[in-house]
Amino acid sequence: MKIGIFTESYPPLVNGVSTSCLMLKRALEKKGHTVYVVTVNEETLKYQYEDDDKILRLPSLSLHCYNYRFTSVYSVRALNIIKNWNLDIIHTNVEFTIGMFARIVSKQLSIPLVHTYHTMWEDYTHYVTKGKKLLDKPAKEVVKYLSVFFGDKTATELIVPTKKIYNLFKDKYKVSKNIHIVPTGIETEKFYKENFDKYKINKLRNKIGISKKDFVIITVNRLAKEKNVDKLIINHKEIVKKYPNIKLLIVGDGPDMDKLINLSKRLGIKNNVIFVGKVPLDEVKYYYQLGNVFATASITETQGLTVIEAMASSLPVIAINDESFINSVINDLNGYLYNCDEEYINYIFKIYNDKKLESRLSKQSRILSDSQSSKYFAERVLDVYNIAIKDYNEKNRKFINKIKNTIKKRKSKNEKSSSR
Repeated sequence: MKIGIFTESYPPLVNGVSTSCLMLKRALEKKGHTVYVVTVNEETLKYQYEDDDKILRLPSLSLHCYNYRFTSVYSVRALNIIKNWNLDIIHTNVEFTIGMFARIVSKQLSIPLVHTYHTMWEDYTHYVTKGKKLLDKPAKEVVKYLSVFFGDKTATELIVPTKKIYNLFKDKYKVSKNIHIVPTGIETEKFYKENFDKYKINKLRNKIGISKKDFVIITVNRLAKEKNVDKLIINHKEIVKKYPNIKLLIVGDGPDMDKLINLSKRLGIKNNVIFVGKVPLDEVKYYYQLGNVFATASITETQGLTVIEAMASSLPVIAINDESFINSVINDLNGYLYNCDEEYINYIFKIYNDKKLESRLSKQSRILSDSQSSKYFAERVLDVYNIAIKDYNEKNRKFINKIKNTIKKRKSKNEKSSSR
């Protein structure tokens, strides 16, 4: 099968959508399929086609929001390149400029289109409204309209990564289209502890100031308001009062970086909170190896790929009780879901004080992560592709038959009229 993945988020950009698209491309290629990617050019305003990797990068401009970029909704030059690919299916992973371009390509070249809705955009409207409450409701209505348009009106089939997003479309947006729940998979084996050089890990530990006596809580996040990293830092003040050797390791960058660094200083725990900053996608896996526990307080995830990565790295997970995590984190099996700050702190203490418990949770995390491998992810997405192609062809067949019947009726009517 020849597959076209259209996305504004793709490496070198680091985020969940970028990771998902990369994992899908690699997994599909392992199964013998040919996968092309249409994305933005992160560095220049030029077209760039990487023939070996089959990646077409379009000229783009910065959106001035955490490195996101946008491009033109139509390009004749790009369309001519895509024509030669002879795609069987288009798979969009964004709702904006490249998503719009993909829909034009789908229409003009008669190619079925599958869309994956990755992001709870209603949780991101504050970037547009700038905290103005009067604008909040209209902004959410616009998001709802665009989500339904891209997910229901213009796609042959719709994919969502969790039941949380399924409920959003079915219960709130009242979408009638088929919705396939397909959790994003990762290359779990890349995170397995046995695949890492202990010397290199110890060198990294020393570089960022973690001693062998330290117990490390790691979180991997974009540092922005909706990720609630500030709550982890505030809770950490209470944690280090009792156990000063517990460190909070924060991997990631974002608009709130300076604000969060200042918060740790104001709380008097700057020596216990380590900010790593932005890390290249292929290097993030090394930082998981420094942790004892993975933590997240974000309630805006659609799935939480970092949780899966942490599990594959054999880390117990302590996550806020949100629908995004209920299929990944099982209480007292591979971690804990918490409902309040006090529960979060107590779970940290519980694991810290019980090495046998930490070991058991760690082993179960590793086992459970296998079900989230990219291999199974690709298989389930291929099933959706096949359904989309079948439905699209059936729809076209019915449309052609309708035209034929209309022509036939008119011809018969004309013949009767002329016989009179």
